[in-house]
Amino acid sequence: MTTELLPAVELNPSSEPKASVIWLHGLGADGHDFGPVVPELHIPETASVRFVFPHAPMRPVTINGGAVMRAWYDIKTLDLERHVEETDLEESREQLEAWIAHERALGIPSEKIVVAGFSQGGAIVLYAGLQSEERLGGILALSCYHPLPNLIKERASEANRAVPIFMAHGSQDPVVPIHLAEGTVTTLEENGYEVAWHSYPMPHSLSPQEIADIGSWLRPLV
Repeated sequence: MTTELLPAVELNPSSEPKASVIWLHGLGADGHDFGPVVPELHIPETASVRFVFPHAPMRPVTINGGAVMRAWYDIKTLDLERHVEETDLEESREQLEAWIAHERALGIPSEKIVVAGFSQGGAIVLYAGLQSEERLGGILALSCYHPLPNLIKERASEANRAVPIFMAHGSQDPVVPIHLAEGTVTTLEENGYEVAWHSYPMPHSLSPQEIADIGSWLRPLV
């Protein structure tokens, strides 16, 4: 893997890390976005979990009038197809894979590495995680959908056929309508994946109950 590591916020345990969570932020945010959530997950200190929050590259985003902001990929339209730039998806997949390789170099087994993301970040961890040749510990995808669901079967990695997947969405989300996430869940299940699906009465955000459910799902994996 020769892709240069993206800069990131890194939260290290007090002892040598045994597991890692790589968490990607949403459109226009940065790696500082989800650090405050970590204590609310109530992961025991003895688990020695390291959290990495990479900053997405700066790029123009078509649906935002071409404004330059941190984004994992460009979005061309807001219609049902939500045409996204596949070249950007591939670039972001390689950047996530570079961080996975980095965590492996620290001595963390791939099955103790969970990839997580919110909104655009969630789309990337679904897209990249299902393709990863490394057996991952889990995929946490929040308020998002798979950007190219028609390619799930074609690009599926056998290494992650049984990877634990947690997907959650707000029923009142005005940014990413919940039906997009529900469609992804259906496609995943049709292709043999098991998905822990949760919906909450909230907009494009996280809720306390969601954070509690994430913690319950994540703790046994790390």
